[in-house]
Amino acid sequence: MDPRISEDRVPSYKKVEEKLRQIDNTIIIARIYYVFRSLNLAYRFQLIKKDKMCILEIPKKLLDDLTNDSISLEQELSDILNTHIQDSECWAGYEK
Repeated sequence: MDPRISEDRVPSYKKVEEKLRQIDNTIIIARIYYVFRSLNLAYRFQLIKKDKMCILEIPKKLLDDLTNDSISLEQELSDILNTHIQDSECWAGYEK
């Protein structure tokens, strides 16, 4: 299992949270994991909305580079979030 990580250790966490709120204010970030895959490092976010969960991965490099306030990188983040959040297949029921 990938190691769970706290929000204060995720680069640009506030930007991710802000973009999520802009898309849908009812979504909360439940957990974040640091994912190791050969040379691709990423953060796996578990999002919850009512009784559904969506899991998405955001590349570590993107989150690291977002601290430079790049509009194109913010747009890339928005695109990743929108694509997953709008995909009904991403949202699966879960047991509480």
